[in-house]
Amino acid sequence: MNLDNNDILIRLRYALDIKNTEMVEIFRLGGFDLSKEEVLKVLTKSLDEDDFKEGVDDEEHIHCDDEMFESFLNGFITFKRGKQEPKPGQPERPALSYEHVNNLLLKKVKIALSLTSEDMIEILELADVTITKGELGAILRREGHKNYRVCGDRYARNFLKGLAINYRG
Repeated sequence: MNLDNNDILIRLRYALDIKNTEMVEIFRLGGFDLSKEEVLKVLTKSLDEDDFKEGVDDEEHIHCDDEMFESFLNGFITFKRGKQEPKPGQPERPALSYEHVNNLLLKKVKIALSLTSEDMIEILELADVTITKGELGAILRREGHKNYRVCGDRYARNFLKGLAINYRG
């Protein structure tokens, strides 16, 4: 099963026990003004293709596209670490990177929670996944770097699982 952005948000919210009002605030900090009701619609699983073939209505779901997802992660960093004043010549809002979603998840959560690479390796180990520091470094590199590696769903899913074990017990 492929993770989509809505699934990732549902799992991240659960793992870190983020309240609905905090979700609204995080989206706002990232540049998306969503009501609590709209956030709840984002935090629902999307219907699969079979549901659409049967004509099932999906009004209770808002699809989280890559722009909304990255904006949420940027808002999460601001929520956890505070607003950072842009340096002279730097744009007010960070440019969207269009990186692979799973790589973005690991990078931005690492920043938001002030995790070290060792912390991330330990979190993955909680979910019974072994990764070397070199493999993790390749996932955390900027897309286009010669050692960059795409983070597969397995790592992303287990990182979220490890976060849940670490933060919720």
